[in-house]
Amino acid sequence: MATTAAIAQGEPSKSEIRMVIAASSAGTVFEWYDFFIYGTLAAVIGQAFFPADNATLSTLLVWAGFAVGFGFRPLGAILFGFLGDRLGRKYTFLVTVTLMGVATAGVGFVPSAESIGLAAPLIVLALRIAQGLALGGEYGGAAVYVAEHAPPDKRGLYTSFIQASVVGGFVLSILVVVLCRFLIPAEDFAAWGWRVPFLLSLVLLAISLWMRLKLSESPVFEELKAAGEISGNPFVQSFTYPGNPKRIFVALFGVTGILTTLWFTAYFSSMSLLRGPLRVEEGVVELLMLVTGLISMGFYVLVGKWSDRVGRKLPIVLGAGLTLALLFPLFWGLGALANPGLASSARAAPVVVMGEGCTYDPFANRQKTECGRLLADLTALGVSYDLRDPYGEARIAIGGEQPPIAMGDDVTRKAEVQAALEAQGYDFAVQTPPIANLLGIGALLLGLGALSALCYGSVAAVLTEMFPPQIRYSSLSIPYHVGAGYLGGFLPLIAAYIVATTGNAYAGLWYTIAVVAFGLLVAVWGLKGGPPRDYADDRS
Repeated sequence: MATTAAIAQGEPSKSEIRMVIAASSAGTVFEWYDFFIYGTLAAVIGQAFFPADNATLSTLLVWAGFAVGFGFRPLGAILFGFLGDRLGRKYTFLVTVTLMGVATAGVGFVPSAESIGLAAPLIVLALRIAQGLALGGEYGGAAVYVAEHAPPDKRGLYTSFIQASVVGGFVLSILVVVLCRFLIPAEDFAAWGWRVPFLLSLVLLAISLWMRLKLSESPVFEELKAAGEISGNPFVQSFTYPGNPKRIFVALFGVTGILTTLWFTAYFSSMSLLRGPLRVEEGVVELLMLVTGLISMGFYVLVGKWSDRVGRKLPIVLGAGLTLALLFPLFWGLGALANPGLASSARAAPVVVMGEGCTYDPFANRQKTECGRLLADLTALGVSYDLRDPYGEARIAIGGEQPPIAMGDDVTRKAEVQAALEAQGYDFAVQTPPIANLLGIGALLLGLGALSALCYGSVAAVLTEMFPPQIRYSSLSIPYHVGAGYLGGFLPLIAAYIVATTGNAYAGLWYTIAVVAFGLLVAVWGLKGGPPRDYADDRS
């Protein structure tokens, strides 16, 4: 096509590069919208497909379904990376966006568990697997496609729009849910309206296909094809090409491990904390995430552009180091501003649980021991607790006082536990913080977004520059999606489990700290400093 020829002969025109970036970024926004709408509607999905007597169990099952999609991303990376390196970048990510759109719309058609029983969650999990396969091929295709059109001195800037598009998919998912809640009465939304955001995927799929069909193939791939240098087996060669095993290790832990755990902490963990233990009104949370997400998209572009001057290593190392220092304070700040009464009650009247067999299994519908049932009640209320004296009958102390709790009937016990906490100043009402607090919360969320942007803004550029062109799609996609699929994708589930078993709403952050700390060591050791270098200029 004319566009390919023009780009191959020199730097693309402004209109050509705008089309490349716009089509690639729009498709990425739509694919991530499709993937994130599941997490954005986690509560209603739990009620529809994963009902359970234990509310915590229902939440964990939803996040387990979320994680399943991520678990299959590496397989998608292998499959579509192979196709992208063998058949071309353009047609491969046409397939991925189609698969994602159809699978997402399918969730909107699945009958509830109340209607078809166990078949409902099984079908949803199958569709999540299809989404994971599609996403495994999407990011690598979009990143490589844009990077291979970009001049080296602007590669960070041009590819940063792909990272911003990931946030864009999250923002779009929230925007659509907010609009649906506004236009559809609450009862109707709970009954059937939540399906509309899933069905909208068919419209987004049509737009994405229309835009991407206008694109030509990557000029780098066309040159490889003309020279007969297409890889025979990109997957095998990714692990046998000289120096590639080390580069894959660095890309997995020193780049992807950092960015993906921090990304999900910044956007999903903060949203879960505000909605759950802090009890902020759901519409307020969605508006906060929408506004701060939109602003944060600009951070990724700024970091990508900055990396073209200072190199790719500095932003990643700086972001990881600041994360280790600031993550807990930022989340503690969210708690103090979103629900100050709950934080002060926890300090003034700490909760201690005592009794034999005092363990909590978040995957059990009903705990085996009376003490475990007390822990389940506190976990459902989002109240932190300490365990002491694992002997004798189950009892609870609030601010040093031991209220009488009837342990026989679950409903009565839960009501008495909540009443005893409220008598000590705990407030479980839905919160709408004052304007000053909302502005503070927004600033803290922007701080989290800035940390994520430092670690993520230049990633498409650095990963593209790390690997040889003939196996670039595969070599980039495999570590990216193993890291994003397992280290990041399982974060909501792992963090929720840690919180549930410790009784501390912030304990799940230790998972992020551990992954980022290890990743920082790998990044300092393995990433190259100095100005950006194309792979052809640096084969070490």
